[in-house]
Amino acid sequence: MSDITLADEFFEATIGLLHRVREREAPHIAEGAALVAGTVAAGGKLFAHGAGHSALPAQDLVYRAGGLALVNLLSVPGTTGVDVMPATLGSALERVGGLGPAVLDNSSAAAGDLLIIISLSGRNVLPVEMAAHARSRGLTVIGVTSVAYTAETTSRHPSGAFLKDHCDLVLDSGIPVGDTTLTADGIGAPFAPASTVVTCALLQALVAEAVGRLAADGTEPPLLRSGNVDGGIEWNERVYAERADQILWRR
Repeated sequence: MSDITLADEFFEATIGLLHRVREREAPHIAEGAALVAGTVAAGGKLFAHGAGHSALPAQDLVYRAGGLALVNLLSVPGTTGVDVMPATLGSALERVGGLGPAVLDNSSAAAGDLLIIISLSGRNVLPVEMAAHARSRGLTVIGVTSVAYTAETTSRHPSGAFLKDHCDLVLDSGIPVGDTTLTADGIGAPFAPASTVVTCALLQALVAEAVGRLAADGTEPPLLRSGNVDGGIEWNERVYAERADQILWRR
C-alpha cells in the first residue's frame, strides 16, 4: 500500500506547475516588472482586476504587507468573489457585454496607468472587453491567463478574441484546462485546483522583480509594512502621504 496521500500528490503537482511557470515565464516576468516599475517611477497608478476566483490573486496584491502600496483593485460589482447570491450570478455577469468599459469609464484609471487583468480561461466577455477598452484609453495591460484555453475552448466574446489578444504583455500561468490537478479511482470528477496558488506566486514574483528594478534605478519602492510589527503603521503613513495620488483604496 502506497504511503503517498492525495495531499502529497497535490503538493507535488502544484510544485511542478510552479517550476514550469518559473522557467517558461522568466523573460515575461522581467518584461512585466519593467512595465510596473516604469509606471510607478512615472507617477502612474497600478490596478488589478479579476472576476470569480480570479479575483483572489488580484486582491492578494492590494493593501498587502510586503507589497506595493500603489496597487488598486478595479472591481466589477457582483463579480469579485463568491459573496453575491446566488454565486452563479457572478459567472453569468462575466458573460455580459459593456460591464468592463462602464467600470473603466467611471474609475480613476487614465492614460499612463497600468492594469493587470487576471482570467484563468480568458474567454469571457468581461476580461476581453476590459483589456481592449483599457488599451484604447492609453493604459498598459498585463494579462495573466492560461494560454492553453485558447487551443481547447472557444471564446465567449462575439469577436472570438481571448484576453491574450488585447494585452501589451501576457503571463501564462500554464494551468491545465479545467483547473484541476488530480484524478483518482472512485472519484467521478477531477479535483484539487491550483490556479490560485500558481497565479498568486506568479504575480508576487512580478512585484518582487519590479521592486528590485525600482531600487536599482534609485527610486524607493513604495512598499507597505505589516501594521502588526512595531513601526509598521508609521512607515505606512509616510508612504500614504508621499503617494496619495496613486493610492485609491484609502480614500
